[in-house]
Amino acid sequence: MKLPKPFKIPTIPRMPSFAIPGPDPFMVMAFTIPFAVYMLTLAPSVTFFDSGEFLTASYSLGSAHSPGYPLFLMYAKLFTWLPLGNIAFRINTATAVSSSLACLGVYFLTTLLLRNERLVENERLSSFAVRGAGLAAALAFSFSPRLWLQSNHDKPYPLLAFITAVIFYLLLKWRDHYKNGAEQPAYIYAGTFLAGMSMGLHQTVVLLVPAWFIFIVLTDWRMVTRVKELVLATAWALLGFSVHLYLPLRAIRNPLLNWGDTKTYTQFMWHFLRKGYPNEPHPRDASLLWTQINAFSIPHEFTWLGAALIVLALVCLWQRQRDVVIAFLAGVATFLLVVAGYFDTPAEMVFLTEEFFTPLYLLAAVLIGIGLYHLLARAVARVRLPEGYGARVYAAVAAMYLTLPITLCAMNYYENDQHNNYIAFDYATNSLRSLPQNAVMFTWGDSGAFPLWYLQGVERMREDLDLPHTPHLVFDWYLDSMPRLFGSSSLRASGGSLPVDPEQNLRTAIKDNIDKRPVFIDFSTRYSLTFTNCLPVQKGIVYRIRGANEPAGLPDISVWDNYNSRGILNKISFLDLDTGKAILIYANGYLEAGEFLMGIGRQQEGRQMLEKAVRMSPDMKASVQQVLMRFGGGQ
Repeated sequence: MKLPKPFKIPTIPRMPSFAIPGPDPFMVMAFTIPFAVYMLTLAPSVTFFDSGEFLTASYSLGSAHSPGYPLFLMYAKLFTWLPLGNIAFRINTATAVSSSLACLGVYFLTTLLLRNERLVENERLSSFAVRGAGLAAALAFSFSPRLWLQSNHDKPYPLLAFITAVIFYLLLKWRDHYKNGAEQPAYIYAGTFLAGMSMGLHQTVVLLVPAWFIFIVLTDWRMVTRVKELVLATAWALLGFSVHLYLPLRAIRNPLLNWGDTKTYTQFMWHFLRKGYPNEPHPRDASLLWTQINAFSIPHEFTWLGAALIVLALVCLWQRQRDVVIAFLAGVATFLLVVAGYFDTPAEMVFLTEEFFTPLYLLAAVLIGIGLYHLLARAVARVRLPEGYGARVYAAVAAMYLTLPITLCAMNYYENDQHNNYIAFDYATNSLRSLPQNAVMFTWGDSGAFPLWYLQGVERMREDLDLPHTPHLVFDWYLDSMPRLFGSSSLRASGGSLPVDPEQNLRTAIKDNIDKRPVFIDFSTRYSLTFTNCLPVQKGIVYRIRGANEPAGLPDISVWDNYNSRGILNKISFLDLDTGKAILIYANGYLEAGEFLMGIGRQQEGRQMLEKAVRMSPDMKASVQQVLMRFGGGQ
């Protein structure tokens, strides 16, 4: 009798074990250190330039100035739900986060490009050298004046820099897979999707396309001949670009700030193509061209030491990864040819183009990290390290790596510290405080208008007022957004196109309202055009418009006592162009008031006003002396 075979319990195959890596402290520091510094220097509220506009558009999910910035507005909106601070502080925090993410992107790019480097046989020290170089590069970028300035208030450029870092990272991963014999076009598709989507941050991202294209061709030129891959890459780019559908979809809802009113295709294209900003022809000489080119300045951002490290990195990369070198140089060339060559920005506006180069500075920071590593490698090759690689060796490497970031932090901290910058907030609240009930005040200039938009639209201050912006009086969509003021205006009576002269439209609007409501103008409007049939009367930093036949009366100087002057009499560290202009407006206001008081015999009060003008702006001293001499009080 045959016995049955013993029953065997089937063996269950073991799943492969994956080692879960512990947290990389260098990676964590590449994000947390910049974020901590940015939060320490973060602006507490609205600032000048585009701040008030971006804050209002983000809060209301509206549309900002051309080309709309839909991706940035949606990103910033998420932070308005944070349970801390005011809306401006929350959105400023959003920029601090995106800037810190950009620094993290520098870390990943640097360590990826150095992954095959080996400093010494000791694996621990070699890893420390690579990751330390990545951290040094991230910190150097974080403390550069351009990124730091953008990180303290609402700006789209840091988020754009982060996305471009991700795209370069994807391209590098695609290249590595290709060299190992694996086709991974999904990396290309992800990159084109992000590139299309980042158009919703700023259109200058297209200036990186030649660099990306050259990098792909140098890796595998056949990619440009494959129809399927080209079609799919284009489709993914268009899918990313579809973020712009936000603009017409939100315009239908008539949000609080609806720049361009992009409900129709015509208005969408007008907005997207920036047709509201015509270029005025102007001559360009060699001096202006150099100023335009110098808007991109690596020595200014990273010092001459940083520039030397970049050169060293390019030389070292040329031997093994020349595709990276060529792509970087192609990006620099494209930016300079378009931003400096094609844009032909007037000298007084060149400072605005400095922000466009933020993605290039991110790549430059990566090169600085690579340069630091190769500098260390050359030093190690020439010295004999002690056996065991003790703490002193690690300390020496850390000191070498951190010298440049610490220097940049020390150089730029004071100028970028905005934690007590209330000048724009106070300027706007002081202007609103000067106005009577149901008044209308015409503004002229973004920095004079945008903080008012934020305070009224987001913080709900003085909703009884109308605050039209004079340069926008030439647009139908803008008049439509203020029906109470312009619904039956003479600007609408003709039924045709609006005159293209904002000054003419301002005079028409004043004429329509001067007998119905208190009409005011801001300081910039007061000194931007000549008034004939009406006269401006000072009331603090704003001016009441009265008819030529109306009794003049005395200017109201009591309003000065109700003004907040944080950062005006006691200077703050941060002073950008428009912050300095705001201080000059206060000083000129005090000078004008003091001159009037001296003229009517109120000498003591007049002197006090003149003294405040000099305290605010020492440059006013000569003008004050002239006033004193005229009224017999000069010394």
